Amino acid sequence: MTPAQPATLEDTLAEAFRLLARGARDPGSPFHTPTLATAGLDGAPNLRTVVLRAFDPAARSLRIHTDRRSAKTAELARDARAMLHGYDPEAQVQLRLAGVATLHLDDAIADDAWASSRETTRMCYAAGHAPGVPLPAPPAAPQDADAGRPHFAAVTLRVDSLDWLLLARAGHRRARFDWNAAGTLSSTWIAP
Repeated sequence: MTPAQPATLEDTLAEAFRLLARGARDPGSPFHTPTLATAGLDGAPNLRTVVLRAFDPAARSLRIHTDRRSAKTAELARDARAMLHGYDPEAQVQLRLAGVATLHLDDAIADDAWASSRETTRMCYAAGHAPGVPLPAPPAAPQDADAGRPHFAAVTLRVDSLDWLLLARAGHRRARFDWNAAGTLSSTWIAP
């Protein structure tokens, strides 16, 4: 089955936002677990899968969560530019989103994100070791979810550009959407 091809740039952006909104609320959506790209501390690209927790289309803002002891937190503190990449094989749509990330450690956004997280999610941040630390054996599972709050951070990404690509047998289509500092949108079809 050939996926539907949005006829206009407006329809294309609306479809991209629909896919992101679904990704934030539906664990079965391929956009629920996009890949986050940052500039590593050594300057090399660094990629990892994250969970899309929220999407606000009006603000063009995405939210993910992380352990504040992680490499990505240090990388974003040093260079806040980041990209998210997702691909839905059924829709045959790739989204690449670039923007500026903001770390939320002990503010209202972090507190609300923590409070709205399930206990099993909060347990991920209760580990006694920072992510990536070598261990002699697999660690024991944490027992106290609340012990994870000091390690928890929310990250928001303000989307400054969105690249939409449809991979279809009938012909690929690609569009680019950019917002300037004032929030004014410019959009165009581009060669796939």
